Amino acid sequence: MRPEALFPLFAPVHSLPGIGPRLEKLVEKLAGPKVVDLLWHLPSGLVDRRSHPKIAEVRDGEIATMEVTIGLHVPPRTKRLPYRVHVSDDTGEMQIVFFNARADYLNKVLPEGSRRILSGRVEFYQGAPQMSHPDYMLDVSEVGQMPLLEPLYPLTTGLPQKAVQKAVRSALLNLPELPEWQDTHWLKARGWVRWHQSLVSAHEPQATADLDPDAPARARLAYDELLANQLALGLVRLRMRRLPGRTVSGDGHLRRKVEDALPFALTGAQLRALAEIDSDMKSTHRMLRLLQGDVGSGKTVVALLAMLSAVEAGFQAAMMAPTEILARQHYAGLKPLCDTAGVRLALLTGRDKGKQREETLAATAAGEIDIIVGTHALFQEEVAFRALALAVVDEQHRFGVHQRLMLASKGGIGTDVLVMTATPIPRTLTLTAYGDMDVSKLDEKPPGRLPVDTRALPLDRLEEVLAGLPRALARGAQIYWVCPLVEESDDVDAAAAEERHKHLLSIFGGIVGLVHGRMKVSDKDEVMKRFEVGDIKILVATTVIEVGVNVPSATIMVIEHAERFGLAQLHQLRGRVGRGSGKSSCLLLYQTPLGETAEARIKIMRETEDGFRIAEEDLRLRGAGELLGTRQSGLPAFRIADIETQKDLLAAAYDDARMILERDPELESERGKALRVLLYLFERDEAIRYLRSG
Repeated sequence: MRPEALFPLFAPVHSLPGIGPRLEKLVEKLAGPKVVDLLWHLPSGLVDRRSHPKIAEVRDGEIATMEVTIGLHVPPRTKRLPYRVHVSDDTGEMQIVFFNARADYLNKVLPEGSRRILSGRVEFYQGAPQMSHPDYMLDVSEVGQMPLLEPLYPLTTGLPQKAVQKAVRSALLNLPELPEWQDTHWLKARGWVRWHQSLVSAHEPQATADLDPDAPARARLAYDELLANQLALGLVRLRMRRLPGRTVSGDGHLRRKVEDALPFALTGAQLRALAEIDSDMKSTHRMLRLLQGDVGSGKTVVALLAMLSAVEAGFQAAMMAPTEILARQHYAGLKPLCDTAGVRLALLTGRDKGKQREETLAATAAGEIDIIVGTHALFQEEVAFRALALAVVDEQHRFGVHQRLMLASKGGIGTDVLVMTATPIPRTLTLTAYGDMDVSKLDEKPPGRLPVDTRALPLDRLEEVLAGLPRALARGAQIYWVCPLVEESDDVDAAAAEERHKHLLSIFGGIVGLVHGRMKVSDKDEVMKRFEVGDIKILVATTVIEVGVNVPSATIMVIEHAERFGLAQLHQLRGRVGRGSGKSSCLLLYQTPLGETAEARIKIMRETEDGFRIAEEDLRLRGAGELLGTRQSGLPAFRIADIETQKDLLAAAYDDARMILERDPELESERGKALRVLLYLFERDEAIRYLRSG
């Protein structure tokens, strides 16, 4: 399906001169297996060889290109000493230095008495200039072979700079002429040139300013990549809209029962989100909606009320959580409310075996279960529904676009999908990872939630913290104590959960429990249960408790080595307390001295509990690739675009893609056909399949 014009770009890198089997593996590791991968690997530095000083004028540290006469060769007396070659011009003399050199090679390349062009970095040693291992040593007649401006590429061990430069130069010579997919007025307004010219310019910088992401050539290429991403998401969205949907509209009788049983009134944000979800479910199109809510904003209640609409209309609903702990907790939280409304609720996880599992599967297939809660076990082949109308997916940052489409297809005709996340996502990431979805935000906390008192202390005051715990325990408090590692490590000097557990156990005895990701699920569940019922008063944990754990009586959160956690993680962990009516506190213990970024994180944690502001700050401090969960999120890996610094380009690409698909949903116009080439160029082939004529 890929247009023929793109074939040279998708040829294997070994088709480029100088890239044999050994280097091919290294290029593949560095950039990728295809020629186009190497072309997206842009230079990060520039060597300027235009300075031609005389020996007397040369400056320490500069890259100099010099015409000299070769003088005496001085081979080393011992292996440890360098081989020296004296050179001179009409203003003075200097030395060229080689380590581990072969005398026969140097005599051949630099014969005494000859004139040579040398280019490399000059450094002063004991007050005199010298050049170690020149980059170029040419006969005066060969000077035209030396590039005066030389791009420098990021490398991997064993891959020579010259091999990459040569391969890229060759690839640029064979660039195909492609149709222009950008709007001409937009190009003119930004001062951008055609794709072909932009790619050549990006690889042939004329000054260090050309290496900047906002330099015209790079910005144009970044915009191409962002537009391809937004178009692909837009096409997925269009496909979802086109798939046959069904109108799901309840009469509200089950909802009213549950709302009456709630100990609080719904917030304005919850009512707004519900109205948006209801409107989607009533329409003939499939819903694909992201429900973003900060810690404790009441997402689960919104999801339950949406699922009840499906049940009222005679359908089934499913709620999928990423872990068994979370699935069981959702089940436990929903059970009393479902019982109140007479709704049949079931739980299915990977741990369910034998007769019980078979009974649950049979009842789900027969439509005898209204709402089923589970892990990804819900979407295995043997799980069948009589009439699944709504799939709710919790903590969606662990799934990508493909999984979303797969979930939507599980219920046959028109399953609506509601995706929830307690990790507020900055707008830029929402656009790139969730651009195929509509977004609802819960930006209010339920009434009665008290702010969490957040403090920071250096770790050398640990004894004071421990001394204060008996007073808190006497008041009936329960405490989380979070450590960054499971067990002691020689490489990292950070508190390990197992060591801290032993230490606290020796002070407080059997009221201290331990939970971490390497434990068996059943053991983990057992400890969590004992913490919930209050047998365990101090729970030492790693970040397994970061998402979804809900123990309203826990009011103190201690985070050891807080400087090792990302902002979003710190925010999620703090969100485990402050869930009941009691006053809660969060203590951030940090190792001094604090780095600049860690200090900024801790300062923000003390200033605000607003998860959306925290998410934006986290993006600014750490970058998209490092944000919590984004490595597994199906978040596109951008090769050229930098979404933190090019937010304006992302917003423009989002608007442009929407406008294009409104006017030309099948990409059949002249620009539409060129945009198909763009989608193939950035390997968004999947999206082209969603075109009716694709």
